[in-house]
Amino acid sequence: MLQLQSKLPSQGVTIFSVMTELAQRLNALNLSQGFPDFPAPPALLEALSQATLSGYNQYPAGDGVLALREQLAKQFLQRDQLQLDPVTEITITPGATIAIFCAIQACIHADDEVIIFDPSYDSYAPAVQLAGGKSVHIHLEAPTFQVNWQKVKDCINAKTRMIIVNTPHNPTGAIWSEQDWHQLIELIQDKNIVVLSDEVYEHLIFDGQKHYSALQFPELRERSYVIGSFGKSYHVTGWKTGYCVAAPHLMHLFRQIYQFANFCGTTPCQVALAHYMQQHPEHVQELPNFYQAKRDLFNTQIQNSRFQFIPSQGTYFQNLDYSAIRPDLNDVDMCQFLAEQHKIVAIPISVFYQQAPESLRLIRFCFAKTDQTLQRAGAILAQC
Repeated sequence: MLQLQSKLPSQGVTIFSVMTELAQRLNALNLSQGFPDFPAPPALLEALSQATLSGYNQYPAGDGVLALREQLAKQFLQRDQLQLDPVTEITITPGATIAIFCAIQACIHADDEVIIFDPSYDSYAPAVQLAGGKSVHIHLEAPTFQVNWQKVKDCINAKTRMIIVNTPHNPTGAIWSEQDWHQLIELIQDKNIVVLSDEVYEHLIFDGQKHYSALQFPELRERSYVIGSFGKSYHVTGWKTGYCVAAPHLMHLFRQIYQFANFCGTTPCQVALAHYMQQHPEHVQELPNFYQAKRDLFNTQIQNSRFQFIPSQGTYFQNLDYSAIRPDLNDVDMCQFLAEQHKIVAIPISVFYQQAPESLRLIRFCFAKTDQTLQRAGAILAQC
């Protein structure tokens, strides 16, 4: 009899699939999974149509369409005054998650340790486990979810090979300050540690604050992978197009893995994005105000409710504290309660932890929605 053991025995169906199925079954308003319910820019959709009609339907270069890599390099130059070589330092990938996976596989060996800040995106730890490494989880400090640097210092040892950073942070919306980056630099500058910086919400920063990328710090330039997502920035999450940026020696290691994990991304999507980015550089510049207006609309709708919240600093997620409503329920049960009794679906924050605090009473809502959807959601939540 065939007997196989799972490499991820503790992994079940993701919470995102569970909550989406629940929303569909109950015909509930779905603010759980992070994707827009409004269309992509018409000019971008037209560019995709033209790309397919013009014959861009076969394999691209494994590292990505050069025109798209060049446009991305221009973005980094304009925003961070960072000069990148699009040939040796940028790889286009089918989404950010595969880029995260390949960066971890490229660097982590058996018994290596990877520091992960919880709550954290759910793909990090499984990727470390599959590489034979060990995830070391450090809780961010609630309610602002900042890093406790003394805890980081205490966890670093000779086995520490990588630290995963996520800014702007999913699921809390917190962002790293320049001081945070300097604290990290001080701790690792003389150690054999790689930084994996998940920056997929890089353009979604609110209230006039600034996004700091790992690559703009000279001390981190040669030891960092930066991961990004065109899907998040251009409202096309279904196109599954992301990127990885790193110094040439790190990119070489990355591409050794990537060529066997997926080989290449989707050609017409890359061609369309390159064309749109060239014609509409203002798009990313307008994103902070665009999404801040949606955050503010959502929060205004619930400001007189019994939910408590700190306005999100970035991403398109807002966390709500429901302690004043149903403190007797954990966050998973609270999401079930809201779905069944109020026909609205959110994500429990505890699923982003290896071991969540028992006192946690936070749930996450996505505000990448039409104003009508946000107004409807606000009306529901205001009655809870």
